[in-house]
Amino acid sequence: MTKKKTPLEAAAGKLISAIQKEWGNEAGEPEAEESEDIMDKGHDLLQAAKNNNVSSVLNGMNVTQFLGDIWVHKHPSVKQSIANFEAALSESKNV
Repeated sequence: MTKKKTPLEAAAGKLISAIQKEWGNEAGEPEAEESEDIMDKGHDLLQAAKNNNVSSVLNGMNVTQFLGDIWVHKHPSVKQSIANFEAALSESKNV
């Protein structure tokens, strides 16, 4: 029996999907490597959500800063997923 995902875990998964879409769009381009690194950071947030330690992973940063301000600026389609994750984070006891 699988454990039901928390809203924070679900939001992290959707953030990863949004990053993955950007990474897929860049396949074969030099930018794809950076996007893959950002996707790894998304996975770090998902693992932190599962372990109830998102605030220690963020270490005082917001999600945009954690992922990288410049990368997020270049990929505005992920901003809604970031906002949804941050909203789920503020609603959780994970803060």
